[in-house]
Amino acid sequence: MDSVDRALLETDLYMPSGSRTPLPKYHIIKEIMLGQIADGKWAVDSLIPSEPELCREFGVSRITVRRAIAELVQNGKLRAVQGKGTFVASPKLQEHFVQRAFGFFEDMQRRGLVLTTEVLRQEVIPAPVEVALQLGIPPREPVHIIVRVRSVAGEKILVSTTYIPEYLCPGLEHDNISTGSLYQHLHQRYQLNIAHGKRSLEAVAAGQWEARLLDIALSSPLLRLDSTAYLANGRAFEYSQALQRGDRARIEVEFLPASK
Repeated sequence: MDSVDRALLETDLYMPSGSRTPLPKYHIIKEIMLGQIADGKWAVDSLIPSEPELCREFGVSRITVRRAIAELVQNGKLRAVQGKGTFVASPKLQEHFVQRAFGFFEDMQRRGLVLTTEVLRQEVIPAPVEVALQLGIPPREPVHIIVRVRSVAGEKILVSTTYIPEYLCPGLEHDNISTGSLYQHLHQRYQLNIAHGKRSLEAVAAGQWEARLLDIALSSPLLRLDSTAYLANGRAFEYSQALQRGDRARIEVEFLPASK
């Protein structure tokens, strides 16, 4: 573990604003482990260090290490093999689709559905490793984090976590984003416009956090939609992770014949 990783564990770097309690250490350990995978230090299909080894390396309890590993297994980054250990998972197979750049608000609005938003978190934090990779910025560079629960006709449908580089929209942490479209707000207030983007979709099981926020049972099916939006100059300006209830979602894809 390098000096930067050690600093993350020994400081209150990930303390939410207005809180006296840092986020759990397993969050930080999970980010460090994601960094090991992203940097190639833990290669695909390789066996990661054992739980006792990770406990010694990070200086934390076995329960903390197990929770970090469990979340990475749930997210498809690691895979556990009974009697053999935990391995770095192979990247999932991907299908590519062409889609219009509608946000969830615009999509519900087009369908004539009433959408309400509860903002759970809106502040500036150091960019976690995975977020920094998606946005093309150095780890720990300041980013806005916005966590929202979206409901349709009073029923909780999804929880989304959005990250935006702080320098692109200073002061966003003070804006009212509980109504309307975030994309429209970024356009009107900060002149940030989507030129293009990419999205990936996969099935995951609800963890304790998602189950509590969406009022569903633990391990209920969810659709995870990861999106990155880009400006005309090619710079990424927004990365989001949306977890939508699988029992209330259906994906519709419009396709065209492949060019000859």
